[in-house]
Amino acid sequence: MPKKTPSADTPFILSALAPATLCRATIDAVASVDTTLLADAGRKIDNKTKPAGSLGRLETLAVQMCLVQNRLDPAIGQKNLFVFAGDHGVTAEGVSAFPSEVTVQMVLNFLAGGAAINVLCRHYGIDMKVVDMGVAGAFEDHPDLVKKKVAPGTENLARQVAMSADALKTALENGMAVFLEAHARKPIDIVGMGEMGIGNTTPATAIICALTGISPAEATGRGTGVDDDGLKRKTAVIEQALKLHCPDSKNGFEVLRTLGGFEIAGMAGAILAAASKQTAVVLDGVISTAAGLAAFVICPSIKGFLIAGHRSVEPAQKAALSFIGLEPVLDLQMRLGEGTGAVMAMDAVAAACKIMTQMASFEGAGVSTASGTATA
Repeated sequence: MPKKTPSADTPFILSALAPATLCRATIDAVASVDTTLLADAGRKIDNKTKPAGSLGRLETLAVQMCLVQNRLDPAIGQKNLFVFAGDHGVTAEGVSAFPSEVTVQMVLNFLAGGAAINVLCRHYGIDMKVVDMGVAGAFEDHPDLVKKKVAPGTENLARQVAMSADALKTALENGMAVFLEAHARKPIDIVGMGEMGIGNTTPATAIICALTGISPAEATGRGTGVDDDGLKRKTAVIEQALKLHCPDSKNGFEVLRTLGGFEIAGMAGAILAAASKQTAVVLDGVISTAAGLAAFVICPSIKGFLIAGHRSVEPAQKAALSFIGLEPVLDLQMRLGEGTGAVMAMDAVAAACKIMTQMASFEGAGVSTASGTATA
């Protein structure tokens, strides 16, 4: 008899899921990056016609992509970005400068091609899709919309658990399916994580506090631009939620269930699915980083596939990236979300791959090395 999905009263643990479930099977399929080529990749990038290390992060990204793709000639062809959208019951606590209906309005803006993320994806040639994980509104069918709604928004995490165990499992598996279905149609070389959801910096910050131990006072930022009173209120709400739920910091599932959002859980699922297919994942700001952190706690083997796209001005992101052991590629003082920082970093990763494969070596170019030894 298959095991039942954990109830809301039972801690959600992976072993409680039957092996045949998408959630369990996907996580079980994740393997750490193979480091066999590490030394060869290092030698190859060091032998390019430049002083060693002079291309900075492009060099480390080039080596990382060799390990992700398990080849010394990494290449980025298919680039995808998913914008996961959902609403949050915690907005009732006054944690956002914008009303909840903006989530629906922004999804429509995405579908009309008018948001910043649309502009950047067109500029960089990235296939963008919007995923309705839990928006409090209905949408007509659209070629760029993926309908994976769990429910029209989470519960108020300051008063009760954000979602049931069944809803969490559905959200994770819906996120996994989003990536796996797209990957099956056309294999994805790199994927970016974007999001939209009024109020979602509150659950994201709460998740990061729960998993890293940073205090809400240290971690809480202004999100969409709340004033000083709003910042105090938001901090107090996160403190209240953590005290109410006391989730186990070693159980990423429970942290997501008690404090998360459907779009955050969906991103976590997509990240795990991408790692299971050996695809590089570029995180964006604090919300997608919270999803990446939860996925990392659930399955630490994903680390080698993760790339921190940019440094957010939200203080919680720094704590999350430090916990995982990631350093942002870009620092443009951005705080929009949507995946905007991720897509810009994806272009840097693609450039790094071209440096590895197209830039001449000292020997190939007949250029003397730093030691003065001429090579033919």
